[in-house]
Amino acid sequence: MMRRMLTPPAALEALLFASGEPLEKKQLVKFLGITDKDLAVALGVLADSLKGHGVALVETGAKVELRTAPEAAVVVKKLRESELSRDLGKASMETLAVIAYQEGATRGEIDWVRGVNSSASLRTLLIRGLIEGREDERDKRRIRYSVTTEALAHLGITRPDELPRAAELRAVAQTIIEEKQEETI
Repeated sequence: MMRRMLTPPAALEALLFASGEPLEKKQLVKFLGITDKDLAVALGVLADSLKGHGVALVETGAKVELRTAPEAAVVVKKLRESELSRDLGKASMETLAVIAYQEGATRGEIDWVRGVNSSASLRTLLIRGLIEGREDERDKRRIRYSVTTEALAHLGITRPDELPRAAELRAVAQTIIEEKQEETI
């Protein structure tokens, strides 16, 4: 069976879909093995082919991303509302607990504590406004997550210090994180 090669617009669509986030145009040129001019053409062809679909190509000066089309806002809003009305679930509650006890935790630290990938749980918590992310001052590539006042209200407390055994568990978590960081040095 002979494999069919993807056209640059189709390969571009696959990359943008698979990444789920904006990609630098420089990266796309490199991944596709094409010139900047060829990328511009492929972007135009892809944008045209998506007209009338539920997905649109969003392009800034340096980045490109696939997003839901503006015309789909009403149905996407219904989806988001249904996500918000569901219970958080065990995974999201575990993730929220790690963030609440280890204020300023990164995704890597959360994953390490839970032993699994926490991306979906983080997304759920972010959508619901229970956590917020800020750039890590020591490493600009990482995001540090913290609980919001909404999360504290959801947990029935007014400060993270009111969590059961907060001081003891924070100290243990900090010791473990420091040991892990020393191992990687």
